[in-house]
Amino acid sequence: MPVRDAEPADVEEICALIEEHAAYEGRHDLKLDRAEMAGHLFGDDPKAWVVLAHPDGRPEVVAGFAFCCWNFSTWEGKPGIWMDDLYVRPQFRRSGFATELLRELKSRTDGRVEWEMQVDNAKGKAFYQRLGAQPVPGWIRYRWL
Repeated sequence: MPVRDAEPADVEEICALIEEHAAYEGRHDLKLDRAEMAGHLFGDDPKAWVVLAHPDGRPEVVAGFAFCCWNFSTWEGKPGIWMDDLYVRPQFRRSGFATELLRELKSRTDGRVEWEMQVDNAKGKAFYQRLGAQPVPGWIRYRWL
């Protein structure tokens, strides 16, 4: 199952995946501007990047994606990856795509790969534990809008 970096021609597919993910999560307040997203991903000063997964022999079909940006740990003194979204389309779940996407991210850094997950996501928790990922104890995530 091939995994590759997204390219500018993939913006429409990336936006469709984001919209599908939002619908799956029951989030109907999604604010998404395709031109703006293209600039954030592929403009002169990109702010994020995407890795896409495809079924073997079907490069025209996107099974899922990881939406990421770089972060930096002063404690480790090295860059890591913040994964904002990991989404695999329902028909491709339990086929190894999420694992391959995460392995690809881990191969890109010797620092941390971090993400957040909804508290009540039991399937996600079980999946991440099978990979050896652990919740970060003692930390509360804040957001300032």
